[in-house]
Amino acid sequence: MPVYIKAVRAAPVVEVLCHRVVWALVFLLVLSWRQRQIRGLGPALRSRRTLAVLSASTVCIAVNWLVYIWAVVNGRLLEGSLGYYINPLVNVLLGVAILGERLERPVRIAVGIAAAGVLWLAVHLGQFPWIPLALATSFGLYGLLRKIAPVGPLAGLTIETALLLPLTGGYLVWAIASGRSAFLAGNASLDLCLLLGGPVTAVPLLFFAAAARRLPLSTLGFLQYLSPTLQFLLAVFAYGEAFDRAHAVAFALIWTAVAVFAAHRAGAAARVAESAGSSVTTP
Repeated sequence: MPVYIKAVRAAPVVEVLCHRVVWALVFLLVLSWRQRQIRGLGPALRSRRTLAVLSASTVCIAVNWLVYIWAVVNGRLLEGSLGYYINPLVNVLLGVAILGERLERPVRIAVGIAAAGVLWLAVHLGQFPWIPLALATSFGLYGLLRKIAPVGPLAGLTIETALLLPLTGGYLVWAIASGRSAFLAGNASLDLCLLLGGPVTAVPLLFFAAAARRLPLSTLGFLQYLSPTLQFLLAVFAYGEAFDRAHAVAFALIWTAVAVFAAHRAGAAARVAESAGSSVTTP
């Protein structure tokens, strides 16, 4: 995704977001038709509760996309990767605050260490770390809302992009008509990249939803750290973003928190598996 956003950085940030939404909707409608799931959109659209939850999740994912595009375009991918490192810990806090889940001691320790890392970065950079916190919070809320939305991944994502269409489609029509659009302005390669925003946006989210149904939660949680790690490596080694002492200390604290959290989850999963195995073999 960072490589894609760098490829379309000649277009304004808002326009990139709008193209992602519009062409993702086209892609998802074709996919829904091909998989004969287009009729499944009707019941979700007729349910006020489902539509309300998806409207809220739409706002969350739109904010997440907009902040992330802005961060990459403005050379702040490092902060973006930090946001996705702390996202699983934000998920835990949301589970406690909203779903009433119990916060176990190792997780409390992990959350405290992560909070110290974010605070350290804020103090030493002299500014509020709004990019990582906005990304982690918006995606955490998005995941929570999609968890309680009684709709499948394909139908849900299709409806979310459809809800954004009036704003995003209207903006693109206005920008093209007024000559302010980077799309159809004579740069064929940029036009092609913007059109590819649909599958680039939709395919990873659909793969994630499919993986969530097939993989153990502990495995899925571990794999989620691959993305911010790759973003971190791209930011430092490919795009030359500054990685100074303040960043090093903050990331060290975050990585320590992630290690504590992952070790606890892995241990809990192993105990559950062992208990399930013994209950099956015990006569």
